[in-house]
Amino acid sequence: MYKVSEEIMIVIGIDVSKDKLDVAWLRSLEPLKVKSKIIKNTPEGYTALINWVEYNTQQSINELHFVMEATGVYHEALAYHLFEARANVSVINPAKISDYGKSLGSRTKTDKKDSVVIVRYGVTQSPPLWQPEATEIRQLKALIARYDAIEKDIQREKNRLEKASVSQVSNEVIDSITTVLTELKKEQARLKKLIDDHIEQHPQLKQDRKFLESIPGVGPVISSYMIAMIRSRDFNAARQCSAYVGLNPIHRESGTSVRGRSHLSKAGSAKIRAKLYMAAVVATKYNPDIKAQYERLLNRGKSKMLAIGAAMRKLVQICFGVLKHQSPYQPQI
Repeated sequence: MYKVSEEIMIVIGIDVSKDKLDVAWLRSLEPLKVKSKIIKNTPEGYTALINWVEYNTQQSINELHFVMEATGVYHEALAYHLFEARANVSVINPAKISDYGKSLGSRTKTDKKDSVVIVRYGVTQSPPLWQPEATEIRQLKALIARYDAIEKDIQREKNRLEKASVSQVSNEVIDSITTVLTELKKEQARLKKLIDDHIEQHPQLKQDRKFLESIPGVGPVISSYMIAMIRSRDFNAARQCSAYVGLNPIHRESGTSVRGRSHLSKAGSAKIRAKLYMAAVVATKYNPDIKAQYERLLNRGKSKMLAIGAAMRKLVQICFGVLKHQSPYQPQI
């Protein structure tokens, strides 16, 4: 039976959705005994959650370990509320929970089933505790997210303008699209200045940008993305950082007969990878380490796309290195 000790705290698994929290307390692992509760995903619900678990477990909040998936933005308010209440919190990549569920033989998809899988994962896998991001990093990420949204809107309006021009619609429609495009570009410029000003106002972020932009191929845009990404996670190694962006290679092999072409995992942000692609193309010409790697791969008969993927991965790892060591880029060649 699962018992509380000095090393193991009571684990509460939470399946988070937009409107509700499906909560599971694993009272016993063998045999499996679970006590569950559905609570609203609201500030009032968070108070009710704490009251419910403290009453049922007879433990104070700081003796409980809450485990949840990273579900878009819906888990964030709860995670911060529990952290500020001095609870132990773990926020897990949904892919890990999914793989663990499959290992248990779980095939159905229901909220209650998910919360049970999450709490069993927390009990058996001892996930690391979550630490909230610094306020300046949260603000930077919010500004970048808004900048990305405006950038998408600009591209949509450009596409509409192109279609309108080809289909010969009225001038009024074209004028409307042009007006919206003009305003969106103004807002994009304003947000870019806000991002730059935000970084300038925080000495550590300003220093980080200085080190990042010492890397050939890294400009103001990439440096902003790298600061927001690397400073928001507790990466232990450069390879973890590149894997988070989805740049680790996946090899397709099976026995002795199947030898498929390797490809990037693409498990992270597609937006960051798109930005990194252009930066990597520049780096293959002007960054000595990346240029040497790129040419070496091409000379070995590798495709240009594979070589560019390797360049993107190396660029992220160099970014991680200069921030970790707080020193400008020094070519290794």
